[in-house]
Amino acid sequence: MPRVIFLLPLVLFLGLAGYFYMGLATDPRQLPSALIDKPAPEFDLPALLSDLPGLAKGDLGGDVKLVNFFASWCVPCRAEHSLLMRIAELNLVPLYGINYKNRKEAAIDWLDELGNPYQRIGQDLTGRAGIEWGVYGLPETYIIDKQGRIRYRHVGPLFPKVLKKTIMPLIEELRR
Repeated sequence: MPRVIFLLPLVLFLGLAGYFYMGLATDPRQLPSALIDKPAPEFDLPALLSDLPGLAKGDLGGDVKLVNFFASWCVPCRAEHSLLMRIAELNLVPLYGINYKNRKEAAIDWLDELGNPYQRIGQDLTGRAGIEWGVYGLPETYIIDKQGRIRYRHVGPLFPKVLKKTIMPLIEELRR
């Protein structure tokens, strides 16, 4: 019995070490989402800009689309913005934005400074739409299929490698 007591700390240590190793081995951008392969949640957001429409669930069907949650206060959003502008310039896929918990004036100034890659922008002042979508942190980008279902979720800024190896191949597959 006394020998078992001496082994207990070792067993506890090994268990904790294994638990932490598993956590460190997972990619935080691969956070699971309960919404994958399910219809986008119900939402209806007012327009951020006067010359573009807002965004609602009904706008998501018909073609494959990207929905990007962003905010002017989000530093990683700034990092990915040039790539979003490139997606829009090349017309790779319709790109819709959701301005998340951000003052309207700040978001408009930010888009005036960096350019507007979005075809539609909804304003989520309260963060309710973000909660419905399961937004974990900004930026987050979702691929929506022709039926309006969420097919992929990317947490964090988009980079060319992710666009080339993950996003665009899935978009091409969903367009078939």
